[in-house]
Amino acid sequence: MTRKQLNHLLDRPACDPRLWLLDPQVVFLNHGSFGSCPRPVLDFQRRIRDRLERQPVQFFVRDLERLLDEARGALAEFLGADAAELVFVPNATSGVNSVLRSLRFKRGDELLVTNHEYNACRNALDFVAGRAGARVVVAEVPFPLDEAKEVVDAVLSRVTARTRLALLDHVTSQTGLVLPIQQLVKRLAERGVDALVDGAHAPGMVPVNLRKLGATYYAGNCHKWICAPKGAGFLHVRRARQKSIRPLSISHGANSPRTDRSRFLIEFGWTGTWDPSACLSVPEALRFVGSLLPGGWPAVMRRNRRLALAARKIICKTLRIDLPCPDELIGSLASIPLPDALDDKPSSSPLYLDPLQDKLLAKDGIELPIIPWPAPPKRLLRVSAQLYNSLPQYERLAGALKHLLS
Repeated sequence: MTRKQLNHLLDRPACDPRLWLLDPQVVFLNHGSFGSCPRPVLDFQRRIRDRLERQPVQFFVRDLERLLDEARGALAEFLGADAAELVFVPNATSGVNSVLRSLRFKRGDELLVTNHEYNACRNALDFVAGRAGARVVVAEVPFPLDEAKEVVDAVLSRVTARTRLALLDHVTSQTGLVLPIQQLVKRLAERGVDALVDGAHAPGMVPVNLRKLGATYYAGNCHKWICAPKGAGFLHVRRARQKSIRPLSISHGANSPRTDRSRFLIEFGWTGTWDPSACLSVPEALRFVGSLLPGGWPAVMRRNRRLALAARKIICKTLRIDLPCPDELIGSLASIPLPDALDDKPSSSPLYLDPLQDKLLAKDGIELPIIPWPAPPKRLLRVSAQLYNSLPQYERLAGALKHLLS
């Protein structure tokens, strides 16, 4: 297929945008932040909630464990995982915290992380290191960069005999890089270092096979690229390490006399009264989104990646910016360095909010994040590509940026 033919396919959404509840007056190019759940999946979730409220005791006491097992089984198949090594958590941050808060470190231990790590999870790492007197070691991965080898070299160069754990993104949130995670996990394991992978963005964006990856710990989201409802995340822990990993909330499972399943499944299966409808809707999200293109999930991932690559070329060409990384490191997110912010005061938002982000929404009806990275006044623009997006939306963005930045 020629580039012209490919771009023609990207000139329109891959499916009806009305399948999502997104405001039609807003050009939504920020699926990466919080995802968006299709209407049929939300309808499915609503039916689960109705069932719960009709007979809460029946639902929680007699039905829930079986329903969660079925949902975990469907997710495990999608992730190339053993369902016995997988539990639901509210989000990837909760999964990362569950691992970090469970492990025991001592003074002098080193915990390795890159400068691209998501702020919430980096804060968790700093917290447990500070409590134990351990040291956080930061591998400085450049951005822009020319090849994946720069990532591997940066990480491995900071490994020492004291390194106990490496917290690594599968897909970096700020810079949108798909890291060579399988190579990193393998090379770290050869040095006796366990990997905790922050896979918040990976499931549904790039192929994930947790058996093949072999990471000791992997936390991910289902509400982003899988398009499940908010509150559906997962934690994968290799069976040999499960005994030491406890949920953030210690509940009834801590002294359960049951022997029919692992303590890992028992404790994470019930941490208190909660709304499990998001997790129970994951199989429906996998089914529905996978049905939107003839080639199923591989076609969904392939189309979104092609759109992200085309979008960043349009923006970079318009703004006369060099592509900041090779195509091989891009999934459905793409970040582009922008000129420094004129106002480098920190935002009052706990997340991020650059004045340019507000201007794009107010003046041009475009929603996407402007991210302070590595620190203000430096900043990045990050675009997402989902089935409801199309190439003309990014052309509109490029024109708006050219005007606003002039």
